[in-house]
Amino acid sequence: MNRTHRLLLLSGTMLPAAAMAQERPNIIYIMTDQQTAEAMSCAGNPDVSTPNMDRLAERGVRFVNAYCAMPLSGPSRAAMFTGYMPSETGMIENEMPLKDSLRENTLGSLVAAAGYDCAYAGKWHVNTVDLPADVAFGFRKLHNHDDRGLAEACVSYLREKHRKPFFLVASYINPHNICEFARNQNTPHAQIPEFTLEDCPTLPANYAVNPYDASVLQFEKRQNYSLYPSQDFRPDDWRRYRYAYYRLVEAVDAEIGKIIDEIDRQDLWKNSVIIFTSDHGDGCGAHQWNQKTVLYEEVANVPLIVCLPGGRNAGTILPQLVNNGIDLMPSVCDWAGAKVPSGRSGLSIRNIVESGSPETPLRDYVVTETNFNQTAGTLGWMVRTPKYKYVLYDKGLYREQLYNMDTDRGEMVNLAVDSKYHDILLEHRAMLREWMEGHPGPGRGRHLRFIPSGLE
Repeated sequence: MNRTHRLLLLSGTMLPAAAMAQERPNIIYIMTDQQTAEAMSCAGNPDVSTPNMDRLAERGVRFVNAYCAMPLSGPSRAAMFTGYMPSETGMIENEMPLKDSLRENTLGSLVAAAGYDCAYAGKWHVNTVDLPADVAFGFRKLHNHDDRGLAEACVSYLREKHRKPFFLVASYINPHNICEFARNQNTPHAQIPEFTLEDCPTLPANYAVNPYDASVLQFEKRQNYSLYPSQDFRPDDWRRYRYAYYRLVEAVDAEIGKIIDEIDRQDLWKNSVIIFTSDHGDGCGAHQWNQKTVLYEEVANVPLIVCLPGGRNAGTILPQLVNNGIDLMPSVCDWAGAKVPSGRSGLSIRNIVESGSPETPLRDYVVTETNFNQTAGTLGWMVRTPKYKYVLYDKGLYREQLYNMDTDRGEMVNLAVDSKYHDILLEHRAMLREWMEGHPGPGRGRHLRFIPSGLE
C-alpha cells in the first residue's frame, strides 16, 4: 500500500476498485522464436544490428544467464504458459496436446482472473500454432502466427481505451525462418537481401566440434536430413547461414520497433512492465550446428530483458540464473497480483529486477532438459551453476560434459574427462539427481539411472 492509499484509508475515503487495479502495471510480453542470446548488438555482437532490442536493454535489466526450459518451440512455450517443465506435463514435443487438468490454470487465465485484459498476437504453439479460438486460455486473439501485420495489430490494441490494466503478448516467428533458409526454401515471413560471400560474417570461434563432445549429437544429426541439412555444409555455407540468420533477427527487430514506437507515443514506459525473450536459440554455426534441441549454449541460452515502470534500473546487466519457461508465470503473476497455483516450481524474478543487484539471490542452479523426439529420441539435461555448465545425455560416448563458463563459454574443453574436476562433476551430478527427484514426471524414475555413479 502506498502513501496515497494510507492517507485515503485514514480519512475514511476508499479508492474505487477499478482505480486501485489500474495502479498495477500493464505487462507487455514480446517474444521471438529461435533467437540465441548473443544475437543482439547490445550483447556485443558486431554482425547484427538490433536498435530496438537495444532500446529495451537501455531502458531495462538484461539477464545474461537466462535459459529456456527445453530448446524446442512447443515444449518451451508450454512451460511458459503452464508453469511446469515439459517433462512434468509430458509435453516434450511440438503439437502434443495440453492436458485438460492444465487448461484452466494457464498464465492468461490466471492474469485475466486477477482483473487484467489479456490479448495475444502471433504464434501460440501450446499445442496449436494459433490460439484455438478468438478467446482462449484467458486471451483475446488479435492476430494469427504471421509476423506480417502482427505489430500493427498490437499497436491498434494499445490505442484502445483500457479501463483496466492489460497483459499483451506479441509472439513473433522470426528468426525461425532460418530453418527454411537452411533447406533452400523461401523464407515466408521475411525477405533476406541479396548478398555475396564477402558480406558474410566469419565462422564463430567455436565452429569446431570439440574432440570430447557427446558422440550422440552427430548420430542425431544423421537421422533427419530435413532438420539438419548442415551435415553437408562447407565453411562458406555456414557463413551464408550466419548472414541469413542475422538478417532475420534484424527483420523481427524492425517489427518490434513498431510496438516500441507506440509505447513511446503513449509514454507507456511509466506504468508498464515490458519483457523481451525468445523460446529458444539456434546453433548459428557453433560446433557446426543448425536448429535447436541440442544443449549447446547458443541453443539453450536466450535473451531476457525486463523494463520496469519509470525506467528503474535502466541499463543494468545481471548474472542470476533464470529459466524463462517456468519463471515467467510466477513473475507475471507477481506483478499482476495474481495467485500462482500450487505445484509450480518456477521463481519470480521481480525482486531481482527491482533491486537491480547482482547479489540478490534467486537459485543455486537452473536446469534445461531436451528430447530428440523428432529423430532418435535421445534425452538430455543441462545443469547451469554460476561458474560451470554440466550436460548429460542418455547414450553415446562422452555423454557427460562439464564446462567452465567463466573461461570457456564456447564449450570447447570438456572438463568431465579430467580427473582434477571429479569433485565438481560429482556435485553437478548430485544437483541433477536432486532436481529429478523434485520434479516428478513421466519416466522420471527411469531417467535417474542415466546419472553416472562412478568414474565413467
